[in-house]
Amino acid sequence: MSSDLAATSWADKLPTKVTRLVHGLAIASLISQVGIIVTGGAVRLTKSGLGCSQWPNCVPGSMTPVPEMGIHGLIEFGNRLLTFVLLIIAVAFLLSVWNMRKTHTTLYKLGLVLLIGIPGQGVIGGITVWSKLNPWVVSLHFLLSATLVALATVLVNRTRRELKRDVAPATSKTISQLGFLILILSSIAIIMGTIVTGTGPHAGDAEAPRHMFDPRIVTPLHTGPVYLLMLATIAFMILAYRTTNNPKLRSAGWWLVVVILIQGAIGYTQHLHGLPVPLVLLHMLGASLLMVAATNVWDRAYLMPKSVRVEQD
Repeated sequence: MSSDLAATSWADKLPTKVTRLVHGLAIASLISQVGIIVTGGAVRLTKSGLGCSQWPNCVPGSMTPVPEMGIHGLIEFGNRLLTFVLLIIAVAFLLSVWNMRKTHTTLYKLGLVLLIGIPGQGVIGGITVWSKLNPWVVSLHFLLSATLVALATVLVNRTRRELKRDVAPATSKTISQLGFLILILSSIAIIMGTIVTGTGPHAGDAEAPRHMFDPRIVTPLHTGPVYLLMLATIAFMILAYRTTNNPKLRSAGWWLVVVILIQGAIGYTQHLHGLPVPLVLLHMLGASLLMVAATNVWDRAYLMPKSVRVEQD
């Protein structure tokens, strides 16, 4: 009986609607997911990928780095510690929507998937170490993180919509399809980018294996979807201005345009200058922001079923 009262008292202290705190935790989740991609890139670019030679231990017999591992051990271990920051944020968000799990199932399910995905990141990270930085496993590690970035982006949008009591305007089927195409092309560009990265010089460790592909072949496979993405974005913007009066949809499109232009400029500059570390790190940040921007466009352009729009109205 007392345990039931304790559980009730505990739940009573949690929010019953989307508040600034709930929205803030969603934003924190997105920032931390992007952040761990960037810090993971820093681990690879500083050749600290095997700074901790074991997993879950850092070195045999020790969860923490030892002096013999030097700065590389500290960098790799620091990145591992960030996983706990992500977990704390994810748990806090899930608790913040606990009382809304039946009325706001999308928020609850997104929060739950993000929470489950974080240990998944850790496990794949461990397999990465066990495989001595096999480029295929490294790519999988990055792609899972990019997926969680996309989910966190939707979470930010949906919590903001609830907080501001915004009703998502209806969009046309064509715009909705273009939004989906933009998300798919962005994902393909990012996937192919991991193969280019796995072929390049920044392996994370001097002894790490690399793809044996010809860079002259895999690089166009990465840039090709980007050109298609640019065309799809132009078509999206034209339709957004000609067929709708939705400023948020247009704003999402402009953010995507900015990210594509900056990311393209960084990509070509790093390619022409031999892949300098700072530019490669910026390109990884750009890839994360591309996933954010593309997901935001898709979410804004999503053709919501009429029944849902009626319920929101």
